[in-house]
Amino acid sequence: MAGFLKKSGSYGEEYPMNRGVSMASSDFEDFATPEARSVPGSWNRGVQERKYPTLAELFRTREEAEEHMTVVELSEGPMMRFTSPAPPFVLRFENLNYSIARKRKLRSCCCGGRSRNRLQAADDIEHLPREYESKPVLSDVSGEARDGELFAVMGHSGSGKSTLIDALAHRISKESLKGSVTLNGEPLGGRVLRSISAYVMQDDLLFPMLTVEETLMFSAEFRLPRSQTRTQKLARVQVLIDQLGLRGAAKTIIGDEGHRGVSGGERRRVSIGIDIIHDPILLFLDEPTSGLDSTSAFMVVKVLQRIAQTGSIVVFSIHQPSYRILGLLDRLILLAHGEAIFSGSPSRLRPFFTEFGHPIPENENSTEFALDLTQELDASPGGIKPLVEFLKAWRKTASYGEIAENGTGIMSLKEAIGASIARGKLVSAHHHDAHDNQGAVIPPAATSGEVANFANPPWVEIAVLTKRAFTNIRRTPELFMMRLGTVMVTGFLLATIFWNLDKSPKGIQERLSFFAYAMSTTFYTCADALPIFLQERYIFMRETGYNAYRRSSYVLAHAFIFIPQLVILATAFAVTTFWAVGLAGGASGFFFFLLATIASFWAANSFVTFLSGAVSNLMIAYTIVVALLAYFLLLSGFFINRDRIPPYWLWFHYISLIKYPYEAVLQNEFDNPHACFARGTQVFDNTPISYLSPQLQQSFLNLLKTTSNIDITPTTCVTTGVDILQAQDVTQLSKWDCLYVTLAWGVLFRILFYISLLLGSKNKRR
Repeated sequence: MAGFLKKSGSYGEEYPMNRGVSMASSDFEDFATPEARSVPGSWNRGVQERKYPTLAELFRTREEAEEHMTVVELSEGPMMRFTSPAPPFVLRFENLNYSIARKRKLRSCCCGGRSRNRLQAADDIEHLPREYESKPVLSDVSGEARDGELFAVMGHSGSGKSTLIDALAHRISKESLKGSVTLNGEPLGGRVLRSISAYVMQDDLLFPMLTVEETLMFSAEFRLPRSQTRTQKLARVQVLIDQLGLRGAAKTIIGDEGHRGVSGGERRRVSIGIDIIHDPILLFLDEPTSGLDSTSAFMVVKVLQRIAQTGSIVVFSIHQPSYRILGLLDRLILLAHGEAIFSGSPSRLRPFFTEFGHPIPENENSTEFALDLTQELDASPGGIKPLVEFLKAWRKTASYGEIAENGTGIMSLKEAIGASIARGKLVSAHHHDAHDNQGAVIPPAATSGEVANFANPPWVEIAVLTKRAFTNIRRTPELFMMRLGTVMVTGFLLATIFWNLDKSPKGIQERLSFFAYAMSTTFYTCADALPIFLQERYIFMRETGYNAYRRSSYVLAHAFIFIPQLVILATAFAVTTFWAVGLAGGASGFFFFLLATIASFWAANSFVTFLSGAVSNLMIAYTIVVALLAYFLLLSGFFINRDRIPPYWLWFHYISLIKYPYEAVLQNEFDNPHACFARGTQVFDNTPISYLSPQLQQSFLNLLKTTSNIDITPTTCVTTGVDILQAQDVTQLSKWDCLYVTLAWGVLFRILFYISLLLGSKNKRR
């Protein structure tokens, strides 16, 4: 039996609520009567006056809700009375100006007045070179958005819609953006804004091999505090799936070009869902209806209306809304060339353009008329300047119909945030909840108004990131199997080419060649790790941009994910080659060879990971990797000894990543004074004397004994392993030191990867 929810206090409105907590797709039907929907803005003005429970309250089960509400039995059914009204939030922006530098174009002296006026209106970008000029993107744009309302930014392509959204979402650097953006009269700092807001990008940045339910669940693991159990988080996800109308696609993967998944509209709703799982106070969306059909677009905006009705400020850009979508909007700002040409309720569009002298025909869409008129004015000599000036004058008259509040009667930002948290919004702030005298849950942030930067400690973030990555790896086993197959094939080729090498001067050279190629192979094999982060870069920027997790947690999780894979690859390579080639050392020698191979894979993977963070273009990154690895091999000490390298290139020898694992395995093989690699006449190998007969070679040895008193018999050892190391100038570091240096290179590149993420993922315009 349906019930009614009623707030106590000054509001006292009643509204229907379905039994339980689920909201199926049928809930997206219009609530308004046909008469109300026939007038643009009439229905949403009624919605604006009505107050709805927060998402957190909707997500509670009936038993949990009864603990915080008073149930009153009526003839129609039960009524639940809320204990506190929603605190008001007002996002106000005034005189926003933003310009970019572009190369100056040659113009005729008779340039249009519109371009000249727009250049004069923008703040100059100081210290520009002479060949550059300042191009205004936003010019003196003002407006405000309130909680419970849908605020839409509309205009042609290139009108400045996305730029305005970025300006409000603090995605433009302070040095470049002029004007003010305040929430409840207080400037919005980056830390506070990231904690209480979410930003949905125009592109659907999702992992293609995760299901809808998994995608939302991982978002819940990031955004919701660990004080909530997994069962509570899962219940929250299930209700959100119903609210977004995704129940039929919950077990379907997101999909991509190679894997069939959900539809475009469902993908867009999933993108919205992952950013509202923690019930943010501010929600920004960049063209959420782009690329969708009219029905899907209406469904998405309907979801946004539901979110706004929970007490959130929803600001989004849209190119050209349909008549049905226009009826859902509460406030609208029209932009043209970065300037506002209309600002207010959509219901005021007709009187506005009527007073401007261009009445909108009865059967024509108001927004289509406005956009068409903008193009007509743009082609006129005066441009859109008359319309911009008329808007400024019209906003000061009674016809505007909206009196701006001066801030009186509005809570301070700290108090409003605390009150919202107490009502259940901003769930990520609910850490270690306390209880009042009646046993009601009181999050500490509700009384202090302070919001934590992150919902979870680092180890929880690392665990969730690792779990998500392994889920993706499990869904795409062919990628790892391809890497393993490459390593196995390379090991097989090396094993069959360098099969059971003997201990002779030629065997020495063959061993040196095997070690050089083996260690360099580990680096080239890891080059395929380049696309991994490049594919995740924008997902990472979206998630860390609004404090889903720490960048340091991502770096550590990224390392933990690869370590098991690198151990498997190194073990496969070592087992395939060590005994087949006939390397020395037995079990202990194999163990160190395995450690050196793992360290080499670790350093290589870390190096490639750092480049993927520092260079965003895949082809450029591949070129840099191949070139640097070639230089590392050239100066590793295999082709030319350290003492023969020119002094001006010696520094590159010491930063060669291949040098240290190469020298480590050399010492593991040859660092034995009792191991003999040349006896008797073998001393003449690789010399012209080696082509003479054994008798003549022995004659040379006898002559050497006569002249130098050196007795070299056929069994005399003339070259030991230590001699080989000295000949290769491998004398500075022990094999364990080389191993430690290789591991340290890997750690250093992980730190550099973290620094590159700090510097390169701020996602702000300059």
